[in-house]
Amino acid sequence: MAKAEITNKMIFVSSCIETVAQELHISTTDAYKRMKDINFIDGFIISCYDALHTQSREYVTELLLGALKNWELQAKQNDEKSISRLY
Repeated sequence: MAKAEITNKMIFVSSCIETVAQELHISTTDAYKRMKDINFIDGFIISCYDALHTQSREYVTELLLGALKNWELQAKQNDEKSISRLY
């Protein structure tokens, strides 16, 4: 992957984190941690970069907010299943 492509993706990821933080009224650090904890940055934003970066900021924001909510819910359900298997 070319250096310019990596730079563009990182700028896009940063923009996504900032936008989500603003919409959720949380710090960018908290938004980053939430995304990192569930592998959302690599698993969704970077994986879907080619499609996402061509869309409007409004569309991407709404998509990110919905996807983040779903990913966090799925992660919570997976954690609960893992805990219940212990007992």
